[in-house]
Amino acid sequence: MTYELSETPPAERPGHRLRWNKVPEVTAYFWIIKVLCTTVGETAADLLNEKAGLGLTGVSVLMSALLAVVLVVQFRTTAYRAGVYWLAVALISVVGTLISDNLTDNMGVPLETSTAVFALVLAVVFVVWYRRERTLSIHSIDTTGRESFYWLAVLFTFALGTAAGDLVSERMDLGYWLAAALFALAIAAVAVAHFALGLDAVWSFWIAYILTRPLGASIGDYLSQPTGDGGIGLGTVVTSALFLAVILGLVVYLAVTRKDVRESDAHSH
Repeated sequence: MTYELSETPPAERPGHRLRWNKVPEVTAYFWIIKVLCTTVGETAADLLNEKAGLGLTGVSVLMSALLAVVLVVQFRTTAYRAGVYWLAVALISVVGTLISDNLTDNMGVPLETSTAVFALVLAVVFVVWYRRERTLSIHSIDTTGRESFYWLAVLFTFALGTAAGDLVSERMDLGYWLAAALFALAIAAVAVAHFALGLDAVWSFWIAYILTRPLGASIGDYLSQPTGDGGIGLGTVVTSALFLAVILGLVVYLAVTRKDVRESDAHSH
């Protein structure tokens, strides 16, 4: 899907120094890597929790610290850098998963409650972001303030997608493959609503962005979980390594070809 292209970024606000856009163009590559990152977020969180011996809390602290370091690097760049950006997305996928898992497993918060809370927090982020910047378009992430709102929104889309996905999977007991198909159909419905029915481009993007999280998680669980639990038994190590290798290959390709950089930004360098 290549929507989210129609909104024209607003004029520069006084006191804001515009830079090159800090996020990639929304292309097929964007959605493929996004889904792969969500899959890694699910399997890597499970892998670290099972193999590292740190416990859910220890893994959460470690991954949050790594994410903070990478986000510092991301904020210090003056333009989109594929390697830094997608490393931040992969780590924020893991952290978002761990936030939801901590609430459910460590604190006993019902999935209905955590889903509602994450939805509310994300809505607040969007409202404040829009009131301050008058746009939620990812084509205008060109100031520190907008980038801060962007990454905060991304974090809670992952947390919300994790909680909502677990809620659907557990309550409907569909199994991983059928759950993945259900979320894929939901994303397709959003695309149809945008292209055929005129659903706003920005909202279409963010709804699809949220839905890719449970889609990727269902795919990851299907590949990694034992056959007795409804998976195909590849395990978290193999699944995580496989998807990380594909992500690395795609990111290197994009870093070299710059096919996910807007033409105006590419000519500016």
